[in-house]
Amino acid sequence: MLVDPTGNAIGTAPKAEVHGLDTPLHLAFSSYVFDEHGRVLLTRRALHKLTWPGVWTNTCCGHPLPGEPLPEAVTRRLSYELGLQVSRIDLLLPRFSYRAVMDNGIVERELCPVYRAVVSGDAAPNPEEVDDVRWMPWKEFADDVLCNDMPISPWCREQVPYLDNLGPDPLVWPAADPGDLPAAAR
Repeated sequence: MLVDPTGNAIGTAPKAEVHGLDTPLHLAFSSYVFDEHGRVLLTRRALHKLTWPGVWTNTCCGHPLPGEPLPEAVTRRLSYELGLQVSRIDLLLPRFSYRAVMDNGIVERELCPVYRAVVSGDAAPNPEEVDDVRWMPWKEFADDVLCNDMPISPWCREQVPYLDNLGPDPLVWPAADPGDLPAAAR
């Protein structure tokens, strides 16, 4: 779903056409999966991905299908990419947006609400999407990202300071109001 800078839907385009040298702003999501101990599940993107292949990042990102509510899109992608069944999902950052450019000029430009999901099982990575996974204590992960010691995707690097400001325990971060989502995401 293509969106204007204020978050209103302005059309649709195939996924393959919205990641290039002149990427239009489009709707996506990011998710951070935690276990009952507050560890975050990190993923290494598959080596054949068009954008940021082989880069470590937050648990899962993706795009909703036209008309698909974002929480359903998060659940669908976590199941497809990692074989995870979500027991809880919460909106955290309703209006996060970013633009990042790869060394080869490919641009990622997304209106990208951020979600927290809590699971109790282990991941079963789909090799079409994920090359590797690892669990990491949130505080250790956030500190590594904030100190610029950890190589991580550009969107994750931008999201972590906002999430870190929510407090030290990711399991008790306050959920955001879904009414704060941009119009295209409601």
